[in-house]
Parts: sequence; structure tokens; C-alpha cells
Amino acid sequence: MKKRSRVTFYFLLFTFLSACASPAPTERVFPQFILVTQDPNAAPTPTPFQPSGSMTDIPTLTPVPPTETFTPLPPTLTPVSATFTAPPPGTSPRSNYILYATLDFTAHTLGVDETIRYYNNTGTALSDLVLSVQPNLYSNVFVLNSISQDGAALTTFSLDGQRLTLSLSQPLQAGSSTTLTLNFNLNLPAKTSDGLFGYDFNQVNLVDWYPFVVPYINGWVLHDPSYFGEHLVYDSSDFELNIKTASDVVIAVGAPSEQNGEWTRYRLYGARTLALSASNEFLVSETTSGSVVIRSYYFDGYKAAGEGIMSTAADAVATYSSSYAPYPYQNLALVQTDIHDGQEEDGLVFLATEFYGQYGGGTRNNLTTIGVHEIAHQWWFGLVGSDQALEPWLDEALSVYSERIFYEDNDPANVSWWWQFRVDFFKPSGYVDMPIYNAGSQRQYVNAVYLNGAHFIDDVRVRMGYGNFSKFLKAYATRYAHGHATSADFFALLRETVNVDISDLLSEYFSGTY
Repeated sequence: MKKRSRVTFYFLLFTFLSACASPAPTERVFPQFILVTQDPNAAPTPTPFQPSGSMTDIPTLTPVPPTETFTPLPPTLTPVSATFTAPPPGTSPRSNYILYATLDFTAHTLGVDETIRYYNNTGTALSDLVLSVQPNLYSNVFVLNSISQDGAALTTFSLDGQRLTLSLSQPLQAGSSTTLTLNFNLNLPAKTSDGLFGYDFNQVNLVDWYPFVVPYINGWVLHDPSYFGEHLVYDSSDFELNIKTASDVVIAVGAPSEQNGEWTRYRLYGARTLALSASNEFLVSETTSGSVVIRSYYFDGYKAAGEGIMSTAADAVATYSSSYAPYPYQNLALVQTDIHDGQEEDGLVFLATEFYGQYGGGTRNNLTTIGVHEIAHQWWFGLVGSDQALEPWLDEALSVYSERIFYEDNDPANVSWWWQFRVDFFKPSGYVDMPIYNAGSQRQYVNAVYLNGAHFIDDVRVRMGYGNFSKFLKAYATRYAHGHATSADFFALLRETVNVDISDLLSEYFSGTY
């Protein structure tokens, strides 16, 4: 979930004009935000792409103007009673989220009952709980109707921007749990041309759309939004979504569906977040990769691209499952949407309509490179969590380099093309361990964290030896599955895997000491 700035707009404009002489993008339209100095819109991953002169132009999709007034929905009264299967013996229970949501697709509104079963696995007693509420960064979007703890209404809480703080009447002891119930409405904003959250003329995207308890790691971890990257950190949790909407609306979720009375139910286990996309114009194709069901959601006129990325995804799931760890979920949803690049969610990736329009088959295209990048995030974000604000290289550099691993396994003749097209064209430089707050521009941030990060990982791979590197990645995915890894963890495991001196590489690529 990347935050975009005007720098991104000018970069894209320059790249399009210089590389392929395509028409300039339309001027961006912004909704009214509460934070005027930061763009809190849940926007796509800034995975840079290089348009090719042979790519076909596509029509520009005009964003819907922001709605001036919002009318809150009445609270829903649906009882929340579903339960999750207990985790395996010897493991800490994961917190779980059960949501009953009624989507009015035409009115762009959502009524939600949410139950959170929070397990205090922090090792310390907690006097408060902190939740992230990303929709509250928009004016008049989030309406909290009620909140309670263990059946008793809560009155001692504060909601300030993205931060909802609950003051507990008595400390929540380590190893114990508590149940929160919330009822809220969303009056969805018009989606910006490069954003994800909200509605477009034919689609509703819900990302980071419900309150969730942020991780407690020596304190509550809820960073400020930034233009140059993702700021949220998530615990691994279990999710159940029960949703109902109009019968002609197709919903894309990265989990299998089942009927639950009048609701359609989706269950996603061991995930960081649950996102969805809804449209009354989706066309759907389906395939499998082993036991993983892959569905492609695309629009009329883009069937070849929709089925092409579906086939590519099947190959990517097979490659990464063999190279890292088994795919973490049961399903993978590929969703076409009006953004500039791509965005990962658990079991679901969003990809730009531009890429679908440019697609002409084969693997030398943005739809393939960005698509397999976002799929790699199912391991380097979904399975292995990290601090995306302070150490974004841990998931982004690994996901960029995973693109190379995909090409090695599936199209080795184009590995050299991939280096030129995706990485070296931009002349990457800068320290790989740059936090999102230290970048002076989007280009500087991407060149350092993503692209120079790919060069660093390639150099480490050569230094370690390909066999040891493969062993290391598998151990990293296993040891930190459903947890949080740090840079220190990464390098400690690397040294544990093979005793090789990489001090010169660390000095060249990193500003910190590891």
C-alpha cells in the first residue's frame, strides 16, 4: 500500500514522453483529506516501469469527482457469531477479525459489524490498545457508531486521524485475550487516478478499510503516512468476511467463497490484511497451480491480457513455492484496476489497466514484470512481515529480485532484458536501507530501496553461492513465517547459513551497521 506524490506524476509523464511518446496522463484529482501535508490515500506500489515504444495506447479513465456530502448509513444489527479453528499446539494464538459488511455498490456505502478477538502475545500487560483506522484520514468517510469491549460499551477512547486509542478499565495481562465489537459505516470517497481506496465508475476497492490492532513491538507501531512508501505494519491474523451486495456485483477476494445464509463468506488465515474489489463489469477466468486456485478479474476488451497474467501467475506461484515456501493461502486473485502500477494484498494483487492495454503476449511487458513482483509479495509481506516504513528494503528489494528468479525459472533467455528494462535503465544508486521518510523524491526512493536493493541481493547471491543463497531464502521464509523480520534478523540468518564476508557489500549498499 504505497503512498504517491506529485513527484510520481512528473516521473511518469517524463518516462512516457521520453521512452514511448505516449500521451500525458490526465491531471490528478484529489479527494478532500484531513491531513493536508500528506497523501493518506491507499495507493499502489511504486514499482517503476519503463513503457516500450511498441505498446498500444489505451483510453484514459476519468476519475469520478469527489462527493460533496455524505449521509451515514443506519447501524446494522447482524450478530457476529462465527469462530476460528484453534492454532496448532505449541503456537501462540493469532488475533482474528470477523466482519459482516453490507455493500451498496451504487450508493458507494458500506455498513459493517466487526468483531476482533485480540490475543496479548506481547509478553507485557497492556493498559491500552491502539488501532489503525485508515478511512478516517478522509473527510466524512468513517462513521463510528459504537464500540465495546467484552460486551460493555467503551467510553474512554480517542480517535485522532488514523489512530484509535482504547483506554482499558483494567490491564490486559500477557497471554490473555479480549473481544472488541465495533459498528461503523463507510461513505466511500471517489478513487483518485493513482489511488486504490474508494470507488471508480465501474469498481469499488476496499484496502485497509476496517480498524485493526497494530503490532506492539516495544510499543505500539503506527507510523505517520508518507508520500514515498507504505507506512503500516501488521500482525499476522485470521480473517472472516461475510458480505452481501447486489446480485450482479462480482467480488474479488484472495480466499475461497462459501454461502453463509444470506451472506457470502471468505476466510483468510495467517494474513496481514484482507482487501477486496467489487464490480458489476468483471469478467473472470480461472486456473490452478497445484492446489492454489488463481482467478483473474478483468474488464471487457482485456481478455487476452487477463488470461495471460493468469497463466503467468500460475508459473510464478509454482516458482516461488519451490524457491521459498509453499504459497501461504488457498487462492490468488488478480484484479485489473485504474492505477499506474501494482499493489499487493494478501491473496490478491491489483494491476494497472495500462498494463493490460499494453499487453501483447510473451514476458517482455509491464504486466508480467509488475505482476510477478506483486505475487512475490505474498511471501515478502504476507508470509514474512517487516516494518515497511523504516525497513522497506526487506520486502521490496526481495520482491524485485524475485522477478529475476521468475525469469530464470520460466524464461531464462530474457534475464538480461529484465535487468535492462526493470533495473539498470533507471541508473539505480543510494543506500538500500533508506526509510520512507528519508527520500527526497520518489525516484530517489525507488532507485535506492528497490533497484539498488536488487543489485545488492544479486551480489550477495554470488558471494554466498547460488545453493547457499537458496538455502538461506527458504530458511528465512520458514523462520519468520507469520512474524516480523528485521534487517538484523536477515543478516544474522545469512551469516548462520554460510560463513562468508560481505562487509564490503554492506559498506557499499547500506548506511547502517549490520
